[in-house]
Amino acid sequence: MERRIGGRSNGRRVARAVAALLLGWAPGRLAPAQPPAERTIVFFGDSLTAGYGLADPDTQSYPAQIQRKIDEARLPWRVVNAGVSGETSAGGLRRVDWVLRQPVDAFVLELGGNDGLRGTATDATRANLQAIIDRVRSRHPAAAIVLAGMRMPQNMGPDYAGAFQAIYPALAQKNRIVLIPFLLDGVAARSDLNQPDGIHPTPAGAALIADEIWKTLEPVLRNYR
Repeated sequence: MERRIGGRSNGRRVARAVAALLLGWAPGRLAPAQPPAERTIVFFGDSLTAGYGLADPDTQSYPAQIQRKIDEARLPWRVVNAGVSGETSAGGLRRVDWVLRQPVDAFVLELGGNDGLRGTATDATRANLQAIIDRVRSRHPAAAIVLAGMRMPQNMGPDYAGAFQAIYPALAQKNRIVLIPFLLDGVAARSDLNQPDGIHPTPAGAALIADEIWKTLEPVLRNYR
């Protein structure tokens, strides 16, 4: 009698285990893979980043177009556009702590153009950009930093233009960060891709900027750990 009861009990346990497997809640079953947590990439810059002069910066600025590329690639990244028109490297340094209060997993630094147009000493611009990089690393040590280079026209003087251009590769090498050599590559000085001021890109120009940035940025986002 005890054997028969024991046999029935064992049979019921087997049946329950089979049912549990079928229903997906068996003890010890591996949990389904969770989608990766959303990460934040901050574009910290001036009017070029803010989308100055565009009819709809929220969709036409180059950071907005980067967000579309991220979504199309199904990457778990959210773009924050922290561009401010007229911003200098000194102004960026004054406000960066406020921007860094939020989560930051990647930081694209695009500043210095307004310094150059004002003839700011290149040593001062370099020091401000270095200080911003230091602040990012202090607040968010794991964040990937990408530096967007800028150039000055020769009418600023060849010596100044050369010294200014050298700021960005020097900082990238010193800090071992990713460099976009020239943010406006393929767009600068093209009337068909710039607004009447000759400085700020049209939507088509911003799209081209986004395309070029994406070549550098996509591997950074895909390989982020």
